[in-house]
Amino acid sequence: MSKKVAFYTLGCKLNFSETSTIARSFTGEGFKRVDFSEHADIYVINTCSVTENADKRFKTIVKQAQNTNPEAFVAAVGCYAQLKPEELAAVDGVDLVLGATEKFKITDYLNDLTKNDRGEVHSCEIEDADFYVGSYAIGERTRAFLKVQDGCDYKCTYCTIPLARGISRSDTLENVLKNAAEISAQGIKEIVLTGVNIGDYGKGEFGNKRHEHTFLDLVKALDRVEGIHRLRISSIEPNLLKNETIDFVSQSNSFVPHFHIPLQSGSDHILKLMRRRYLSNLYVDRVNRIKQTMPHACIGVDVIVGFPGETDEHFLETYHFLNELDISYLHVFTYSERDNTVAAEMENVVPKSVRSKRSKMLRGLSAKKRRAFYETQIGTKRTVLFEGENKSGYIHGFTENYIKVKYPWNPELINTLHEVELTEIDEDGLVRIQFLPAKILV
Repeated sequence: MSKKVAFYTLGCKLNFSETSTIARSFTGEGFKRVDFSEHADIYVINTCSVTENADKRFKTIVKQAQNTNPEAFVAAVGCYAQLKPEELAAVDGVDLVLGATEKFKITDYLNDLTKNDRGEVHSCEIEDADFYVGSYAIGERTRAFLKVQDGCDYKCTYCTIPLARGISRSDTLENVLKNAAEISAQGIKEIVLTGVNIGDYGKGEFGNKRHEHTFLDLVKALDRVEGIHRLRISSIEPNLLKNETIDFVSQSNSFVPHFHIPLQSGSDHILKLMRRRYLSNLYVDRVNRIKQTMPHACIGVDVIVGFPGETDEHFLETYHFLNELDISYLHVFTYSERDNTVAAEMENVVPKSVRSKRSKMLRGLSAKKRRAFYETQIGTKRTVLFEGENKSGYIHGFTENYIKVKYPWNPELINTLHEVELTEIDEDGLVRIQFLPAKILV
């Protein structure tokens, strides 16, 4: 009887895409994949270290696996496993810890699956993480996360990602297109491009050798892949989002008018302390360029509150900057100290209660921004891709410009694209729709 394996992923879309690749290596060896809540012989936890929360959640997830099967073999992989392998190995129940390069060869490390008294660690020096492993994940049968790049050469003072993932390196254009074609062949309608710093695509194809393609080349080539109806750029640094890319997306067959652009702070003083590679005026310029070419575009923003040295004045500068900017929603992160970062040693630490209050204010602003953006779209005609879950008698979907819609549950709509009119915002903040006659697209 084949052994069973289950996976749990913490963190970003990139982690989800890599979990899927690791899972395929297990099924290739004859393992049967089951849900994490089910009885399995091996539990693999793909970890994240971006926030304090992810560290704490790891122990809870290990306990969950042990409660389901106390005899199961538990392996930890991913960013936290690379940064603090010994710490994870010491967690009760963990048998194996694999770092950045080892995680893709996990089946090579599984011998007899006997529980260990202490986790066995195989973790490279991060300088050795200089090769590239392509991957993609398919979720809910409607969209896939396609990894095109890994690692980062930036030295932001708060970030551990370069320590966890190594130098910036990219997949070959040929391999990205091959993966995109494989996704398309499975009937997936939408691909989300993911990576650590995807605008840096073209750096270090293998071992930091210069690449022959740029991010714009990648976007143009993917736009020609047959069978993919939607392509979405997940997150791109403002200094790497060029006019040519914005202009191409505005005329594209498949790329949707949705950008997620990290800001982190609206105060130039704080941006300098963070060692970001732009100032607020460049960010304004990027938002204006998008809105000039695509007035209906959705723009999401990452922002960090409570960075060391952020005074009330600096925070209000960020708040007013975002309030006046034509953006659609925020992802708000409360700053948390990470070991081995410059920011962890900085003075003028912001009290946690103040960080929490600022986070709450920006979350409120995000809700207001999203509502205002949705209101501008009522009465317009959009295309919706429906997802696969029945949520309280409704099916949900997203328009090309990332408006979340609802419609009474109908399983025949799953993974189909329809042209609709956005009619009103419901009390839960989602948008109700009306189908346009004979406008079923695919």
